[in-house]
Amino acid sequence: MLDCTPKEIKQRNGAVINPAKTCQPIGAMYAALGIHSCLPHSHGSQGCCSFHRMHLSRHFREPAMASTSSFTEGASVFGGGANLKTAITNVFSIYNPEVMAIHTTCLTETIGDDIPSIIKSAEVPEGKLVIHANTPSYQGSHITGFSNMTKAMVGYIAEATSAVKKEQVNIIPGFVNPGDMREIKRIVKAMGIKFIMFPDTSGVMDAPMTGKFSMYPKGGATVAQIKDSGNSKFTLALGRFASNDAAEALSKKCQVPSTALKAPIGIKATDAMLLSLRRAFAQEVPAELEEERGQLVDIMTDTHFHFHGKTVAIFGDPDIVTGLTEFVLSLGMIPLHILTGTPGGAMGSAVGSFEDDVNELLTQAGVTANVKAGGDLFTLHQWIKNQPVDLIIGNTYGKYIARAEDIPLVRVGFPVLDRSVHSYLPIVGYRGAMRLIESISGALLERADRDAADEDFELVM
Repeated sequence: MLDCTPKEIKQRNGAVINPAKTCQPIGAMYAALGIHSCLPHSHGSQGCCSFHRMHLSRHFREPAMASTSSFTEGASVFGGGANLKTAITNVFSIYNPEVMAIHTTCLTETIGDDIPSIIKSAEVPEGKLVIHANTPSYQGSHITGFSNMTKAMVGYIAEATSAVKKEQVNIIPGFVNPGDMREIKRIVKAMGIKFIMFPDTSGVMDAPMTGKFSMYPKGGATVAQIKDSGNSKFTLALGRFASNDAAEALSKKCQVPSTALKAPIGIKATDAMLLSLRRAFAQEVPAELEEERGQLVDIMTDTHFHFHGKTVAIFGDPDIVTGLTEFVLSLGMIPLHILTGTPGGAMGSAVGSFEDDVNELLTQAGVTANVKAGGDLFTLHQWIKNQPVDLIIGNTYGKYIARAEDIPLVRVGFPVLDRSVHSYLPIVGYRGAMRLIESISGALLERADRDAADEDFELVM
């Protein structure tokens, strides 16, 4: 498949080969699905909306409900204002959501539709809400789109209505699976802290089979909860690229202080999340979480020889990749190639720099590696050809490199299209770290078994 990828690396100007990301509207659509009784709306052509829904449905194995402005040639030339006004009327009369969350596409961004003005002149039923985010596909990635839509939730909905901040925390979980969101909520509940999580796709993109169709499952953050986030004492943004912009917006709009942390992948990042909550709310870490941490430390000790000195390539979304890099370093592994397709953030920006974050982790561990933001899988493959690794960690698209170079692949991140159940099982928290250890260890030991001579084919490893 990729056997013809050249080993020699040459400078490329502008060309992207096998992108390591997808477009903004997918992230915006996923974030919007994290609002209860919300219908995401794609302001563009039917084909765009179909692709975004399909990509989400293939990853989560759940229907991703959304509507579209259905641009034709006329709208492409004269603008999509009339289409969007008609869509707003039809969506509320036919599908009756509480919220309609509009995201833009390449086409409407190129035309220059003024979405706020169109919304103001549209007929929105009393008690209903329309929000929007600008998400041009030719900038950023699906992580940028998720961030923009989450920030729009703050701009349109959050309010500071209480004179005194409430003893509750806002959790902005980042672009993670519903299983991860459930695990984060379980941990915060165990701490005895009241919280508001938004967006929250648990109960939406992992809804149970009941035998009855529900356009709007029971899950998701309610409008009332998002509105009340302006009254919270503190905001925890888990993953700077996907979550920090919304936390910063909430701080400016409603004076809710915030802290941006790494995605809580592995023991260090989970410790940081718990300590941040403990400091903000003067709550002790409960015995059940201490027990889980102790179990994780025991597992890491018992299996350290599976990982020590093993080399790994990691790619995917920036928040997930940064968390995974820190975690594999704690296992004694050596990450040699680290890449995200999302642009890396300018120096001094709210989200910082992906390359700076990762290089800081590597420097502390005394490891030298290839690190790139805004990269593609062609670059990753060339790196691996020049410096092979024992393992690849990333999404489904890594399987082509894994096959071409005969390297085990552990599937983590978005999208995972060729396996199922992953979206239900967390990779965050102490339990998530246990699952990652099992997956990584299993892949490495499976390779050792496959390649072992008969006399080295061990029963206990």
